[in-house]
Amino acid sequence: MEQIRMVDLQAQYNRLKPEIDSEIAKVIEQSAFINGPAVKTFQSKLEKYLNVKHVIPCANGTDALQVALMALGLKEGDEIITSTFTFIATVEVIALLKLTPVLVDVDLDTFMLIPEQVEAAITDKTKAIIPVHLFGQGADMNQLMSIADKHQLKIVEDAAQAIGSNYQFNNQIQKLGTIGDVGCTSFFPSKNLGCFGDGGACFTNNDELAAQMRMIINHGSEKKYFHKIIGINSRLDTVQAAILNVKLKELNDFNTRRRRAADFYDGALKDHPEIIIPARTQICTHTFHQYTLRIKNGKRDDLQAHLKDQGIPSMVYYPVPLHQQEAFEQFLKKTPNLPNAVLLSKEVLSLPMHTELTNEKLTFITDAILAFFE
Repeated sequence: MEQIRMVDLQAQYNRLKPEIDSEIAKVIEQSAFINGPAVKTFQSKLEKYLNVKHVIPCANGTDALQVALMALGLKEGDEIITSTFTFIATVEVIALLKLTPVLVDVDLDTFMLIPEQVEAAITDKTKAIIPVHLFGQGADMNQLMSIADKHQLKIVEDAAQAIGSNYQFNNQIQKLGTIGDVGCTSFFPSKNLGCFGDGGACFTNNDELAAQMRMIINHGSEKKYFHKIIGINSRLDTVQAAILNVKLKELNDFNTRRRRAADFYDGALKDHPEIIIPARTQICTHTFHQYTLRIKNGKRDDLQAHLKDQGIPSMVYYPVPLHQQEAFEQFLKKTPNLPNAVLLSKEVLSLPMHTELTNEKLTFITDAILAFFE
């Protein structure tokens, strides 16, 4: 059997190689490496796919979050409520902009923000909420949007792990990232829609926010050498856009393949008393950027070591909640008590998940897991 990889980008590339190579060659022949035709094509195609008015491509997912917050016109000290159980970028950009992160706990089943705790954390300084659509499934956007409307707050969706997921919002199906004021995503290579380097984008249906974000990513400029605001330099390379144009056509198939692998994992592991398989909500399609188990009774680390011995990779997303990270001590008024996130950090284990998993590999992985508990 071939080596099992956490993410098998090489095998996916080999399937799409002729078209990807052709598109890269076109960019090189045109030599329009910055803001070339492929970038505009990708923007247009992604707008159509997401059914959103504006897509603003940028250099990476972290920049997308920073650009979104910059466009909201927030002031130093304004509070942003978000999850403590997520990748650092979500909160890092809040701190970089001298805003105040307010971290709240997550649901043990879905790993998402608990709306009631979000509302309880609102003060007169609160200006926005960042729901994180973790591992490929959506936060409770119906409740969170209702809370935001009630308190006149902005919503910036962190959809870096959930592009292509359908969400039933107010009895209509929308793509995650298109429900709030701004959505943000990453095209990091391991993402469901990944390029061959860094890349990201913001989404919005708001014309004014779109215009502001377009200026911000281009040094605060609408016209070359004329600068209205202070911005940054954050562009999606043309080569990466060309790759994404090929992969975007395959995204629904990519997500179907991931769900098929998740179904296999579910079927093999669902009945074991020391394993909790990922929850799937009724109002959102799970696109399984990660397939993340909870391992009970303190056995997570031993299971991970056992899998490593069998040649099976696994990852812990995330071993330390953000409210316990040294980097954020100075930004938090006090270290909050967020027990769910702390427990999850000791139990979660993500298994190999990508578009090229075969039944043979899935069987080997699940058999190894079950053998550990015998």
